[in-house]
Amino acid sequence: MLSIDVLRGMTIFLMIIVNTPGSWAYVWAPLKHAKWHGATPTDLVFPSFLFVIGLSMAFSLKSSLEESSVSKDLLLKILRRAALIFLIGLLLNWFPFYYKHISNLRIFGVLQRIALAYLLAGLAISFFRKNHLIHIAALAFLILHWWILLFFGGADPYSLEGNISGPIDLYFFSESHIYKGFGIRFDPEGLLGTLSSGAHIMIGFLIAKKLILGNEANLSMVRKLILYSVTMLLVGTLWSPYYPINKPLWTGSYVLYTCGILGLFLAFLIWLIDITGIKKWTHPFRVFGLNPLVSFVFSILLVKVFLYIFRFENGNLYGLAYKGFFQPVFGNYLGSFLFALVFTGIIWFFSFLLYRKGKVVKI
Repeated sequence: MLSIDVLRGMTIFLMIIVNTPGSWAYVWAPLKHAKWHGATPTDLVFPSFLFVIGLSMAFSLKSSLEESSVSKDLLLKILRRAALIFLIGLLLNWFPFYYKHISNLRIFGVLQRIALAYLLAGLAISFFRKNHLIHIAALAFLILHWWILLFFGGADPYSLEGNISGPIDLYFFSESHIYKGFGIRFDPEGLLGTLSSGAHIMIGFLIAKKLILGNEANLSMVRKLILYSVTMLLVGTLWSPYYPINKPLWTGSYVLYTCGILGLFLAFLIWLIDITGIKKWTHPFRVFGLNPLVSFVFSILLVKVFLYIFRFENGNLYGLAYKGFFQPVFGNYLGSFLFALVFTGIIWFFSFLLYRKGKVVKI
């Protein structure tokens, strides 16, 4: 469905925007992540990526799941794709390879989280198959994640200092391989969050399989999607006083809260694009939606080229472009945002060249 392609493209567009401000000192509040508990519009971007992966899996795995048993080819496909995505993420963390020794390489990251969540969700979907069993598995992952945080954490198990997620990563990896952007060794894309992230993908899969797959877009589909989404949004909100909405921990309340919002937005897109037929505006997002992974990877590579390869006595190309043009012409905050917009435009043009030639880079 075009609406799913557009949602995928919008996700990549926003992901690049929030990752590439001219200066992190000048970012408007909606384009920042919540400091710990809570969620901003930016905190919907990464969940949208997982949600759309789940939607897409309902289409890509349809024929494989109709077979009487789990095939070896399907399992190898899932394992291979997860391994390649993880490896790409690891290499992106290391690039350009001369500026950081492998002993200080961060193991986790956005693509690594996607890879592990995809692996968990893909295996669960492949073996359970029936909708009600996948429902149970997704709920079990959310409850298990909550139970581990609650019973193995400190006096404040959902705090930065007291959560068990950080110590789990430190048990398996040395401190030099763990993200330290929070002031202590804690990785927001660490191992434990794979449980709830996998459930995130499974929710997207169930929505597509139950409501969208094999059906023409219609108002009944939209109404059901709205009902499901409002239910998830309410449950996530009601759960949050006891289990806070928290992106770095990827809590179950955060999963349901974001899936509810994203489901409502998808319902709006289905109505607007697939039912009403208002679709001329969608072209820029369809370009990103055709090659989402390669667009994201290219954006990270280009940022690092600007930061680490084009270096001069008075700074790097990234900083000089912002401070030399965008900041003095447009001011601190608008200049920082326009820098991100122009940078995203460069990535979009690269994706457009692929789109025009009909090239789809798959893993």
